[in-house]
Amino acid sequence: MNIGSLLGAIGQGFIWGIMTLGIYITYKILNVSDLTVDGSFATGGAVFAVTALSNIHPTICLFIAMFVGGICGLVTGILHTKFKIPAILAGILTQLGLYSVNLRILGDKANISVAPVSTNITFLANVLNIPHTRAGMLLGIIISIMCILLLYFLLGTEFGASIRATGNNEKMIRALGVNTDNIKLFGIILSNMLIGLSGALLVQMNKYADVGMGKGAIVYGLASIVIGEVFFRRFSNFGIKLMSSVFGCIVFFIIRAFVISLGLKANDMQLLSATIVVIALAMPIFKENINIRKVGKINSLNEMKQVSSSDEIVKEKIEKREVTEVGGGNNA
Repeated sequence: MNIGSLLGAIGQGFIWGIMTLGIYITYKILNVSDLTVDGSFATGGAVFAVTALSNIHPTICLFIAMFVGGICGLVTGILHTKFKIPAILAGILTQLGLYSVNLRILGDKANISVAPVSTNITFLANVLNIPHTRAGMLLGIIISIMCILLLYFLLGTEFGASIRATGNNEKMIRALGVNTDNIKLFGIILSNMLIGLSGALLVQMNKYADVGMGKGAIVYGLASIVIGEVFFRRFSNFGIKLMSSVFGCIVFFIIRAFVISLGLKANDMQLLSATIVVIALAMPIFKENINIRKVGKINSLNEMKQVSSSDEIVKEKIEKREVTEVGGGNNA
């Protein structure tokens, strides 16, 4: 794997890392399984492509993509909170519906190119006189840091504390008078806004929007979260936990790029991604089993020491008794 491929993987990792932050909100903070991701990610990219081709400023296009992504989350949130449909099923229903919506947005085309128009990445590349890949990585770094800081300060407020409490103990926070349905609705909307933003940035990076560009996004996000937790398990600071999700995404895409450089076909990427997720999810179990075995060995060694020490005590008592009996017999 050459330097260009490595930088490209890092750039992709930062851009997809914004999506991972969105998944982190629902999966880890709200404890909600939202599968809208695959659909809203492609929706954000499709909206950006269409609006950019309409000669709208690319920065405004990013905000429009975020807004439309939030609408996707709103649909899932209403299905879940108001109609009491399980979150995982509500996300699947929205995701299925978004496939047709995305095709309509793209003008009934599977994909469209944004190469002819100027984007934020091309602007940075021209101003700084750097390659497109490095400009994409730089933009991804800037926006990732901004999103992490905004989430850190938002979730550190009193309202943010209620969001985190809803995921930790929904019954308790509801007993305190907090409307948990509205909290979940806000969290799902915020999550999909970040996901739509990530999709829009990926379109800038790849220079085209595709109706299936969000396929497997939920797998990438979960794998990134788990990988990040493996590296930063000992840290309890919330800001570091947010950073770990983006870091895990970068590691995930570096692994993908390395495997591709070994000759893996592009059609096998879904299998590779699923394998990485399985390994990442299984690692804590493997570590737990290893620790249990270590504890078991230590306990068995302690038991053996106790048995040996008790045997020695018994031997000492027998010897003392024999000495006493022999001494008594001589006196007699």
